Amino acid sequence: MHLYCESLTDYKRLKTREVKIGKLLLGNNHPIRVQTMTTTDTMDTIATVEQTIRCIEAGAELVRITAPSKKEAENLQNIKDELNRRGYFVPLVADIHFTPNAAEIAARIVEKVRVNPGNYVDKKKFEQIEYTDAEYLEEIERIRERFTPLVLICKEYGTAMRIGTNHGSLSDRIMSRYGDTAMGMVESAMEFLRIARREDYHNIMLSMKSSNPLVMVQAYRLLINHMMDEFGECYPLHLGVTEAGDGEDGRIKSAIGIGTLMEDGIGDTIRVSLTEDPEFEIPVCKDLVKRYSRFYSLNNNTNKQPDLKLPYSPFEYQRRLTNQVAITGNKHVPVVIADFMLAETIAHTDLQAIGYNYNTVTDKWTIGDAAADYIYTKSKKINFALPGTLQIICDYSTWLTEADNIKYFPLFEGEEFLNAGRKSGTINFITIDANAISEIFLKKIQEDTTVVLCIYSTAVNAMQTVRKCIVNLMQQQVNCPVIIAVKSNDTSIDEQLIHFSTEAGALFLDGMGDGIWLMNDPEQLINQQVSGRTYLQTKNNHQFVNNTSFSILQAVRTRISKTEYISCPSCGRTLFDLQETTGKIRAVTNHLKGLKIAIMGCIVNGPGEMADADFGYVGSGIGKITLYRGKEVVKRNIDSAIAVDELINLLKESEVWIDAE
Repeated sequence: MHLYCESLTDYKRLKTREVKIGKLLLGNNHPIRVQTMTTTDTMDTIATVEQTIRCIEAGAELVRITAPSKKEAENLQNIKDELNRRGYFVPLVADIHFTPNAAEIAARIVEKVRVNPGNYVDKKKFEQIEYTDAEYLEEIERIRERFTPLVLICKEYGTAMRIGTNHGSLSDRIMSRYGDTAMGMVESAMEFLRIARREDYHNIMLSMKSSNPLVMVQAYRLLINHMMDEFGECYPLHLGVTEAGDGEDGRIKSAIGIGTLMEDGIGDTIRVSLTEDPEFEIPVCKDLVKRYSRFYSLNNNTNKQPDLKLPYSPFEYQRRLTNQVAITGNKHVPVVIADFMLAETIAHTDLQAIGYNYNTVTDKWTIGDAAADYIYTKSKKINFALPGTLQIICDYSTWLTEADNIKYFPLFEGEEFLNAGRKSGTINFITIDANAISEIFLKKIQEDTTVVLCIYSTAVNAMQTVRKCIVNLMQQQVNCPVIIAVKSNDTSIDEQLIHFSTEAGALFLDGMGDGIWLMNDPEQLINQQVSGRTYLQTKNNHQFVNNTSFSILQAVRTRISKTEYISCPSCGRTLFDLQETTGKIRAVTNHLKGLKIAIMGCIVNGPGEMADADFGYVGSGIGKITLYRGKEVVKRNIDSAIAVDELINLLKESEVWIDAE
């Protein structure tokens, strides 16, 4: 194994220990299983059964149900019996947070229990406590005494367990020693795993969830690394980005986190946490899993490449050092290229889709926060005055006929650049396949401070191929900025979001991108409804691609262009309508660029899970909301009818509110 996966250059599934969940086998190269979680009240047996059936019929292979107390844990038996009576035998998972007694009841009923080490025995009161080594060991012993009974019950009943760490609910003890870090998440899980192994119980899988894909990916990589170092084996991994949100942003954030790991063969089961009905999570899971079915043949590739020696740490973020070429590279935020290659003509109105609005009366442009930096026109020229910040990339042959060297810049194809008689003195874009870069080419461009590489790959494992190429640039000390170029031929918006997000997002998480260029063919997109599934739809393809580019950059935290919403996917603990409330809050705050607002259904997910949020809107009782500034309670038990207005008042009091235009 290399650092955290079987190979950094060839797709190969990470070998994990086989576990059994009822009759379902997980890990050990078994198919990647998809799952979701019910949103109904667990005490409402029929509603929970019927929602579980909808999830199963959508394709869920496991279904999780919350059991916040003993009474819900006991009612799992009624739910299971009714499902079995109706002919459904998919394994059930009991979700436990604060109540060990509920876990011990549930472990005798369902096929799997999920415990969160951050609040199962430990405390979360946001207290800073200094522990001596002896005191720390005493706390570990206390956890062992309280956790071991559940381990023994699971071992006796053949019940599986997920040790599920969440970034936002690390205990005060872990936070005091490790801070709010990926390493803290890993150690929190490892403590519980060591206790289970001590009892010779191994029917375990683990998860490292965060609403921040970067933290999530680093935590899983570290966990694998530590398990292999300490145990010589890896337990199966449940992948997910918690509180991803809804719509396109929820899918993009989930695909970046989950897909980055799956690109390297990591993951045995996945859950996409969307603020939508749970059955709608399953098709997104299936699209993710389907993407890697075509990778399996690579496992039999006899031309294995020597693995990479990374010139950076995959466990911590550091952006690749690059030259500054105009507004690209060095410390500039990644640029966005809008692709108009297939457009027959380009008018003023077309630029509205990429963030530029033209007022014919005033003859002025209004530029949005998500406005593309460059537009690629191929062989077309634009016959109107462009807004001040937008510049044009065109084919080299077209550029040669253009006198405006301030607005127009050439795009060379591969080694065409080496033999060109005339070049731009400012920026020369070069598009090249990651597998086609020669040593001669690298030497020629090494000292050229006008070159920006647009790197793509046609390989099946394109992300790994581009990563290898950029690692080679780093090793050869070629510091040209790199635009990550990805083309998708998928036929639905959902699949394209996953394709763009996994390939580009994975590279940005490793600090490799200075820009993003997404391409597709709108003729291939089908706004469709298949087997009752409604796909995301788009009316303007340029707007879709531009929004996706900025959403990817926002999700990887390299370019902030809009408000970010951290909203949990709802479950039986939720105390208000999450989808409706998220929509209301989004409608009045989506102009507050760079602000992170968490919308949490109950005290389990807030304030703990909203670790990254600036402000929090948290259910604290039926019809009651508590508002947070960071982790500080500001207003308690507000009537839900006025809570959105009170949130706006809090934003104003905190001097972060601006009026929408």
